[in-house]
Amino acid sequence: MGGFCLADQENTLLRVDGVSLQFGGVKALSDVSFDVKKGELFSLIGPNGAGKTSMLNCISGRYRPTEGKIEWRGDNLLKHSINDRAKLGIGRTFQNLALFGHMSVLDNILVGRHHRLKNNFLTGMAYWVGGARREELAERRFVETIIDFLEIQHVRNEPAGTLSYGLRKRVELARAVAIDPELILLDEPMAGMNLEEKEDMARFIIALREEFAMTIMMIEHDMGVVVDLSDRVAVLDFGRVIAAGQPEEVLADEHVKKAYLGEEDEVLDALADEQEREIA
Repeated sequence: MGGFCLADQENTLLRVDGVSLQFGGVKALSDVSFDVKKGELFSLIGPNGAGKTSMLNCISGRYRPTEGKIEWRGDNLLKHSINDRAKLGIGRTFQNLALFGHMSVLDNILVGRHHRLKNNFLTGMAYWVGGARREELAERRFVETIIDFLEIQHVRNEPAGTLSYGLRKRVELARAVAIDPELILLDEPMAGMNLEEKEDMARFIIALREEFAMTIMMIEHDMGVVVDLSDRVAVLDFGRVIAAGQPEEVLADEHVKKAYLGEEDEVLDALADEQEREIA
């Protein structure tokens, strides 16, 4: 019990304890453990196929672990459905965009507010004299705040499917933010973006912590972004955690370098860039 700290326990938002996930004879995750503390940006990194998205799917409820526990504020998260997890305060984006292409940007974001609606069918019938209209107006005001924050006012009425890739990624982030989550899970938020789009997304992610007080768990392959933004990092390889800690320490770990193989140069370059910034 020497390492136990009550303050750390109270500050822990999400705890993953010994999680394994198996599909037939294939083990996607093996005895994975880590925690995410309130207010931090925690990155989960690793080579392609390491099990990173599978881990997010276990947290968000798309998959159920074969073994292990996942706790949200000390409560068993696995007893809750996907919708319940959104109500608890867990939102996410997807590696492959999951927008409704025929719907407008505004309507896509409003989908993220659906679970917040409290009015039922009967109160909906009394829309003009009851609380349903007031509720809808309040939801729309919140959504407009998100649209302004992510700088997508100019496409708010455009069908999401007609937008550029970078803008669609921004709309998906807006929909996740619309849930008003305490923890937001970002699955490769900068994949496929050019440098300018990455810089914008990094700025938005930083602001989510500072202005919206969100805790962030992120999967990202750009090691420069990981080093710049993350408080702590865990590395998965073949479904197992092989390193965890401060970004600069983790990326200097020999096991991490070997796991990345062809990406080793990127890891070393990110570490060198970080050291140069510290010297400057």
